[in-house]
Amino acid sequence: MPMNSDNFASWLEVDLRTLENNYHILQEWTHTPIMPIVKANAYGHGLEEVTRTLEKAGAGWCGVARIEEALILRQAGIRMNFLVLGYTSPQRVQDAIRNQVSLTIYDPLLIQPYALQAKAAGHGLNIQVKIDTGMGRLGIPVEKAMKFIQAVRATPQFYLQGVFTHFACADEPVKSYTTDQLNKFTFVVNELLSSGIKPDMLHSANSAAAINLPTSRLDIIRSGIALYGLSPSKETPLPKGIKPAMAWKTRITSVKLLAAGHGESYGFKYFTKRQERIGVIAAGYGDGLRRQEGNTVLIHGKRVPVIGNVCMDQCMVQLDQIPEAQVGDEVVLFGKQDQDEITATEISEKWNTINYEVICAMAARMPRHYIY
Repeated sequence: MPMNSDNFASWLEVDLRTLENNYHILQEWTHTPIMPIVKANAYGHGLEEVTRTLEKAGAGWCGVARIEEALILRQAGIRMNFLVLGYTSPQRVQDAIRNQVSLTIYDPLLIQPYALQAKAAGHGLNIQVKIDTGMGRLGIPVEKAMKFIQAVRATPQFYLQGVFTHFACADEPVKSYTTDQLNKFTFVVNELLSSGIKPDMLHSANSAAAINLPTSRLDIIRSGIALYGLSPSKETPLPKGIKPAMAWKTRITSVKLLAAGHGESYGFKYFTKRQERIGVIAAGYGDGLRRQEGNTVLIHGKRVPVIGNVCMDQCMVQLDQIPEAQVGDEVVLFGKQDQDEITATEISEKWNTINYEVICAMAARMPRHYIY
């Protein structure tokens, strides 16, 4: 049942209808199946509810970073296919087999320990090979890919389910490096096909590549940030109709009139210049709000500054321009209120980071209030 947000001091409001709509818009716009990426607690939105919603929307696959995420989803009764995109310890191979989770392999040193665990389980392991076409992270180098894939296929305990790569600069306006990566991947794919090897899935596009480089879409798109309604970069505008699915809200918990010259919060980095009306709100760095100057929030549809050092569980705001503000009023840290909106992207620019980091940093302790 949906939770009542009136019970909370600080919470995340996740609109699952918007999430599902984003999924359908992106799928129709790209004409390609989508593998939602739900790692990092579904980019802060809530792993189980988000994945369940996307499964109902029609997604047949989802991508996670670690097997623990896949096992949580399987235990929650979600039946779609899972691909672990990162490293999996050989000791977890039997868990993967029992729960029908596909693993990524990218290093020859993993072949034997994975195979031994699969043999002990008495069942084959679904494998997808990752190729490093220039990201410099996980992946078998292009020049070694063919030999590696042949070794994987020659291992009786493995079923080669897919081959994929990942782009380093797909969200940037200059596409030459991404095109070069795609060409390298295509070279490997053509080698495979000419050798009679045709994996079930070939994939390369993340959200940015799916938008900026249509030729990279291949059999399926791995989309994360765009599904959640945020653009991968300024140079990558989202298809029309896609909107943020999450808002961060809290409440005013105290209002005081403080005399001129009064210090505020730890370290007294802010002193009142006159008698000022100061409010306390129930959000702090323990929730994901950085200790950084320039933070603003929405109260009664108006932007007000956060003042003084952000504390672990709360912070202070200047309320002189909103005399009607009182204890219990809703405060928006990102999201819409009346006619104004603060986005995670706007916050990321103030914090000199990316919107991915803002939403993924939302603390697990904050309740997720789902709108169905």
